Amino acid sequence: MATLAGIAGAQNINAAGATFPEPIYQKWFSEYAQAHPNVKINYQPIGSGGGIRQVSDGTVDFGASDAIMTDEQIAQAKVKVTALPTVLGAVVPIYNLPVTKPLNFSGDVIADIYLGKITRWNDPRIKNDNPGVNLPDKAILPVYRSDGSGTTFIFTDYLSKVSPEWANRVGKNSSVKWPSGIGAVKSEGVSGMVRQTPGAFGYVELTYALVNKIEYGAVKNAAGKFLLGTADGATAAAAALAKTMPADYRVSITNAPGPNSYPISSFTWLLIPKQFADASKGAAVKGFLGWMLDHGESEAAALGYAPLPAPVIAMEKKTIATVK
Repeated sequence: MATLAGIAGAQNINAAGATFPEPIYQKWFSEYAQAHPNVKINYQPIGSGGGIRQVSDGTVDFGASDAIMTDEQIAQAKVKVTALPTVLGAVVPIYNLPVTKPLNFSGDVIADIYLGKITRWNDPRIKNDNPGVNLPDKAILPVYRSDGSGTTFIFTDYLSKVSPEWANRVGKNSSVKWPSGIGAVKSEGVSGMVRQTPGAFGYVELTYALVNKIEYGAVKNAAGKFLLGTADGATAAAAALAKTMPADYRVSITNAPGPNSYPISSFTWLLIPKQFADASKGAAVKGFLGWMLDHGESEAAALGYAPLPAPVIAMEKKTIATVK
């Protein structure tokens, strides 16, 4: 595949979409350009909603999304795409509170914070999950993504599974009508708002919490265990489902069973046109995808992501071969 990219001549490839995987994508695109100076991939982290929209309209060469494309989006797209998983990641609850150890959060408590039913940090239900922790009588400011976001899709997909009221009132989508709180643009915006605002509560991909040194909490999983978001927890969530991955790769792994499964985990996808109008660009993109699976996956854990399970990599190689 790399040879194809070499034959293609100088290529400037434009891509846009999810902020959730941006740290590893920028690393991959930079490393690939160093190894293949004739191929430059320019990536704009505009959110999953923008990534789906732009690749569907043909305004970028490929897109990226953490939100699973709906049947309606697929049907309406001018450019037909293949959604290829790239890595696994975890979405974590972040907060700005002077506590000495990570807080525990049950899923229904997180839902009720955003539903506006739990409004103060010393609420009995938060205290119940955190025995012995001195929680202040302070207002909670919920912060959410105001742009179309795959991180929001993952988060609301999870909340819809653990809170019937959330499922009925709000539901899951890359953009929802939030019952309470304040919006911020992109993962950087949510991270910044929480970091600057005492009492704030939000959600970001694990890497953003680590890079920005923001406190993040443990979430109760389907087995009743409180777990911090980790690459291993995302791997455990995906493990059982990897064997039954659907042919179109559209699968949700939030609230997965098992004692080691982190509950707000997800694959993230690149949206690759099934047929490129420019054959040289198609060859260059296929070259990158082959490199990603053979070399890039080994770099996932260092940035807080989990690599794809081997059966999914084998499946994807066959899919990539069909791209024209």
